Amino acid sequence: MAQVVAVCISENKGERKTPVEAVELRENHGIMGDAHAGEWHRQVSLLASESIDKMRALGLDVDSGDFAENITTSGIELVSLPVGSHLQVGKTLLEVTQIGKECHTRCAIFYQAGDCVMPKEGIFARVITGGSVKPGDVILSV
Repeated sequence: MAQVVAVCISENKGERKTPVEAVELRENHGIMGDAHAGEWHRQVSLLASESIDKMRALGLDVDSGDFAENITTSGIELVSLPVGSHLQVGKTLLEVTQIGKECHTRCAIFYQAGDCVMPKEGIFARVITGGSVKPGDVILSV
């Protein structure tokens, strides 16, 4: 069963996000209090804990939020979801808008490991139906 492992926010773009107990998603805006919220296609970012484990295997001490993802997941292959697909996360509904991203500048993770998983394995979504999301919430592809 796919589920939420962690939810994370940051006040500024370009920095690691901090895990919190729960986040509030607002329709066509993103996560309240997060720097990436707004009326654009990358309102929420998701990364699988399995992807983070790959970086740990390279010897890095990393955890949820360290790749600037808002929602860390487990049990779902995020990169296999086509753009336009919908995910029910708890009671919210997200639409996948982008798979991966181009990194214009190399982050600290890249310099430590020579690679970073977020550009290849992270996905982005916009909020169709808002609500609260917390660790343990079920994720369904709908």
